[in-house]
Amino acid sequence: MIVGIEYSKPLSLERAPIPGVVVLDLPVHGDNRGWFKENWQREKMVELGLPDFSPVQNNISFNRTAGTTRGIHAEPWDKYISVAVGSVFGAWVDLREGDSFGTVFTTVIDASRAIYIPRGVGNAFQTLEDDTAYSYLVNDHWSPDARYTFLNLADETANIRWPIPLERAETSEKDRSHPRLDAVEPMRI
Repeated sequence: MIVGIEYSKPLSLERAPIPGVVVLDLPVHGDNRGWFKENWQREKMVELGLPDFSPVQNNISFNRTAGTTRGIHAEPWDKYISVAVGSVFGAWVDLREGDSFGTVFTTVIDASRAIYIPRGVGNAFQTLEDDTAYSYLVNDHWSPDARYTFLNLADETANIRWPIPLERAETSEKDRSHPRLDAVEPMRI
């Protein structure tokens, strides 16, 4: 069994301060062999209140070292995010046009938590453990022609308190060069 994971808790849903963002606590069943969970179970999750978003693609980001930081990216599709191995500090910023533009939400995700992110909400994460596998279902296929919206990881307005300071984190040059919030054109949904 993995230390830190709460086993056999009930499936439950909590709404975050960003409209449409939903955090799910997932039942994880563990024994001396390891653990098992239903990561996505459409009928149960829709009944609980999660949108029926019809995923068409599954992506996995493998991250070798703790402190790997990716984002903040908003895409024109919805995502269901989970962690198969390890844990992440997740950060989301509403980059949609409207009153909630700029609203920030953060939480830790491990094998026993998942999060639903609607299109237009910027997504970022920082790994808290080596060899973390971050997985996400999306309801549209990736396209180089799609309209994406980006925010700088170090934006002062969002003021995300990364557990590992960005100057010590593993990031990409591209993510470090995204615009600050005052220069972001909100995504129209």
